[in-house]
Amino acid sequence: MDEDKYFTESAFSNTDAVARYTEGPPRFVPGFSDMQRMVCWLLAERVPENGRILVVGAGGGLELKVFAEAQPSWSFDGVDPSAEMLTLAEQTMGPIASRVQLHHGFIDVTPDGPFDAATCILTMHFVEREERRRMASEIRRRLKPGAPLVVAHLSVPQGDGERAVWLSRYAAFAVSSGVESENANKARDAIDSQLSILTPEEDEAILKEAGFSNVSLFYVGFAFRGWVAYA
Repeated sequence: MDEDKYFTESAFSNTDAVARYTEGPPRFVPGFSDMQRMVCWLLAERVPENGRILVVGAGGGLELKVFAEAQPSWSFDGVDPSAEMLTLAEQTMGPIASRVQLHHGFIDVTPDGPFDAATCILTMHFVEREERRRMASEIRRRLKPGAPLVVAHLSVPQGDGERAVWLSRYAAFAVSSGVESENANKARDAIDSQLSILTPEEDEAILKEAGFSNVSLFYVGFAFRGWVAYA
């Protein structure tokens, strides 16, 4: 499987790509493991001991495994539109899968909650702007008052030439992580043409329009950014 498919939607229905998905994020996302740990800490600031967490874009199970191992009394509902990725999530989680309810589909198929927190990691850049607004609102509707939402995805400035510069940095990081230069450049071109990458200001505005407050940037890794906000 070519690494250039890791951050395109076609990867999530490709059996070979899905089988190797867990290798991808650490090679393409600067500080991926530390970012996941930071998300855990941000959630733990407000989630009670027996908290229930909604994980949007749960396919692959990477963050579910990290969260569940860090907090053995939390339970989770994860949703993803790819059945293949949900199967991978079950394999990734192993015995902790008993604390997770997986849902096949989009945000609408998840329970109404209310949840103590939600996450949406490396997912929103697959969603067009208007649908992203709706998704953020539906997540907000499922959260308890004051509950945190943590998101992280591709988000870059898009002034004169800025988008190209940031996506080139994305490719350069991948090469430094061992990805072949040709594949890294293919990945850059694919995400540039296929994904819905907004500016950081637009991303923050969507969260605020959905009813979230205290929107704060907590993570920047070249072309990736992450925010915490509160219902």
